Amino acid sequence: MSDLAIGAIGFFVLLTLIALRVPIAVSMLAVGLTGYVSIAGTTALMSFLKTEMYWRFSSFDLSVIPLFLMMGHFAARAGITRSLFRAAAAWIGHFRGGLAMASIGGCAAFGTISGSSLATAAMMGQVALPELRRYKYSGGFATATLAAGGTLGILIPPSIVLIIFAIMVEANIVSLFQAGFLPGLMAAGGYLLTIYIVARINPEAGPAAPRATRAERWSALSEIWTVGVIFFVVMGGIYSGIFTPTEGAAVGAASTFLVAVTYGGMRIRGFIDALIETAATSAMIYLILLGAGVFNAFLGFSRLPMVTADFFQNSGLSPYVVLLGMICLYLVFGCVMDSLAMILITIPIFWPIIAALEFGFTDPDELKLWFGIITLSVVEIGLITPPVGLNVFVINSLAKDVPMLETFRGVIPFLMSDAVRVTLIVLIPTLSLFLPRLLG
Repeated sequence: MSDLAIGAIGFFVLLTLIALRVPIAVSMLAVGLTGYVSIAGTTALMSFLKTEMYWRFSSFDLSVIPLFLMMGHFAARAGITRSLFRAAAAWIGHFRGGLAMASIGGCAAFGTISGSSLATAAMMGQVALPELRRYKYSGGFATATLAAGGTLGILIPPSIVLIIFAIMVEANIVSLFQAGFLPGLMAAGGYLLTIYIVARINPEAGPAAPRATRAERWSALSEIWTVGVIFFVVMGGIYSGIFTPTEGAAVGAASTFLVAVTYGGMRIRGFIDALIETAATSAMIYLILLGAGVFNAFLGFSRLPMVTADFFQNSGLSPYVVLLGMICLYLVFGCVMDSLAMILITIPIFWPIIAALEFGFTDPDELKLWFGIITLSVVEIGLITPPVGLNVFVINSLAKDVPMLETFRGVIPFLMSDAVRVTLIVLIPTLSLFLPRLLG
């Protein structure tokens, strides 16, 4: 059997294992180790592992992941999600669908200090869902709004998945953060417009809440000034070059810790829990990255990525037709795996293909930014697509009386908004490249 055939079989075996719910780290390690031995032998594998583990985990860029995770855990214990939702509800809750819009606003704001879609969905769901139900919002509309809003945590910088993408394709993390900011705002704006349209068509789905007094509005706003300061200091410092991403994450984690202690009442038990949760999540991500390193090395030996790239480069197909095929595959993969799994499995194959095609970019780094934002946007859609939208499962675990099918029906208008946004990002690269070019 040829090395190429072994690589192709290994790739499909990996997809099968993941579909069977075998943990992704275990799946990638098992397939990668077996495939590597089949092609290069045991001695070569031992030699590879001897250096791979040290090289993989001594990377300075990886230190940003636990710091941003810690920042999100501290923010959760500072009560920031509750304050963000209350502030948004006080200002726009009296409109039809206003509380749902407030949920989207809260998710977008929390995403700026979280970097995780599941964390954003879970935290905002705990805060906003009781209020949405209290004002008799439709169950499917309420859960769909929170599931869709949670996806903003992966798109609006800082984003853990975006950091991993940057490491995999050797892109600049700061430039990717800059590239993701405007599309993230577009996502939030598209969701707000979707809620407005749904509430107009079906007023019973999102009734208006009582209007807050002027004093209540300003009081609620005064509770979230710390979020604005943290975001301005961290992202402003990173964008302007004052901080590296790691330094910015450290400043953000320390600032959020102070907020959690001062305003959130966090004590030693909460601090220890936050550290344990950060360590557990970081360990999971690092183990997945190790599995990805072994699996990618196996693919490299099989020459599957190079042969695939050559095939598409010489196929005569339009580069945009190839890109559309990748987008469709991401939508299919999103039905059976999470965002991190999609990135780690597909980028070693998809990126060489994209890099070999002619999209009209004179700067290869801009191609990385554009493709990265497209990938992240499509991966984000997978978090709310049936039958396995992870954000939908998270929210429905908080609203057990709402049938899953009803939530997926409610998600359809948000998916339509996502489709429009992805189309615009593909056709108008400036939407992703404007800030990197302006600040570069």
